[in-house]
Formats: sequence, C-alpha cells, structure tokens
Amino acid sequence: MERQTRAYLYAVATVGLWSTVASAFKLTLDHMGFLEMLLGASVVSLAALFVIVLAQGKLAAIAHSSAKDLACSAALGFLNPFLYYVILFKAYSVLPAQEAQPLNWTWPIMLVLLSIAILKQPIRWASVLAVAISFSGVLVISTRGDVLAFRFTNLPGALLALGSSIVWALFWIYNVKDYRDEIVKLFLNFVFGSIFTLAAVLFFGELRVPPSAGLLGVLWIGLFEMGITFVSWLKALQLSRTTAQVSNLVYAAPFLSLFLIHFIVGEEILPSTVLGLVLIVAGVIVQQYANRSKKA
Repeated sequence: MERQTRAYLYAVATVGLWSTVASAFKLTLDHMGFLEMLLGASVVSLAALFVIVLAQGKLAAIAHSSAKDLACSAALGFLNPFLYYVILFKAYSVLPAQEAQPLNWTWPIMLVLLSIAILKQPIRWASVLAVAISFSGVLVISTRGDVLAFRFTNLPGALLALGSSIVWALFWIYNVKDYRDEIVKLFLNFVFGSIFTLAAVLFFGELRVPPSAGLLGVLWIGLFEMGITFVSWLKALQLSRTTAQVSNLVYAAPFLSLFLIHFIVGEEILPSTVLGLVLIVAGVIVQQYANRSKKA
C-alpha cells in the first residue's frame, strides 16, 4: 500500500474515533462522577501506553530518565491528563455535549493568545481576525443564539469548557519545548497524571470499581481519547508527505461529533450550535493559513 494512502487511513481512523468521545463523555457521566471517570480512563490509557512502550522497545529510555526529566513529566502530567480533563469532564457534566465540545475546540485560538503572552510572539492582523471570528462563535453557542441580549445559558459551564482549552494550549506550548521521544513523554505524563487523579479521588470522592454501565465508557475514553489515538495520529503525520495533507482532516471531527451527539446521546442540535461551531472552526482555519503564509 502506498505510504500516503496509509497516512490517510491512520488519519481517518483517528479522526473518526475522536469524533465519538464527546458522546462517550456524556453517556459515561450518567453512571459515575467526573473524577472517577478520569481515574478509570487514565489507568486504561496508561496500560495501553505501557504496551506500546514495551512493543517499541522504549522501556530503557523511561528507566534512564533523569530527575529533571521526571520533574518535567510531573509538571506536564499535572496539566495533561490531570487538570485538563478535570476541567473538561466537569464542563461536560454541567453542559450539553453539543456546547461543551465546540467550546473546547477553541484551544488553537487560545494557543495564539498564550503564544503572544508567554512566547512574546508579535500580534498579527490575521491572528486578531481569527480570534474575533472564533470568539463570536463562542458567544453564539454560549447564548444559544440570543447574542444581542448577552444572556448566557450556563456561564460557569461555558467558562469551564473554555478553561480546558486554555490548559491544553499551555500544555502544548511547554510540551513542544521538551525534546524527548513523544511516546516516552506521554507515558510518563500519564504516570504522574494518574497519581494526581488518584489523590483527587481519595480526597474529594470515593475509590471504587467503575459500575458495569460505565465500564465500557471508561475503556473507550481511555483507549480512544487519551491513548492509542495519539499514537495513530503521530503515525499518520510521520507517513504523510506533508503535515497539511492529513491535519486538515481534523476539521471534520467536531461536525461529525455533533452528528453522533444527536443520534447517540439524543440531544437536539440547535442551529446556534452549528453556526457557532462554523465560526470557531473558521477562525482556526484563518489562523492556520496565516501561520502557513508566515512560514512561506
């Protein structure tokens, strides 16, 4: 099979699986608390990543990690998977999935804003336009189309969903500065993230085996949101002639996710959600093309 064809197959499979997770979040939260769900999914993901590390012969690299490496992994693991998913899962517990999912998708725009603040990158007019377009989408979704009244249907929930995108953008900024192997980094992040999550469950909740009704959701989230999909996406990028050839497929994920939320979760998708998501994605695309023009 041609190399680029294999890249597309990996990318399409990954995007398809990512499109299911918003529904999985919402359905699983019907059977357990968000901290319990995170702990179970983190353990599943950690087990899957351990198998991958073992299969790729990277256990020695983990065993020889320096104290500095471990400290870095602890800090990154606190951001993701711990803090990011705590905030995201809490958002899903108080918002309809059709609102939490697109609001969380603002992370590329948050990345632009944080890069300006942290990395001192210059402010460009294209970035200003991208931010304005995406945040107009946030406003449409958060007010369910009642923009002129400026009345938010669930402001705390919207802030949680947006907060998760900020944490993910922070993680992305600091993760790219860590030049260790991606799989090794991810495994160690989940080691520390699972420890933080266990501590949170023991302190704030109750440690128990996931109920049978939520066990499938925990397995699905751990494997296809946090675990092997990252590896398959990395494989797609490595096989593709250019990153853009597969990365553009990601834009289909939030729309496919809305389709699944309607048919699996049973939510009636509001026109304001679709319009808001279109604006958010449009802003992200404007920013992506601005970045490519700058590199060119």
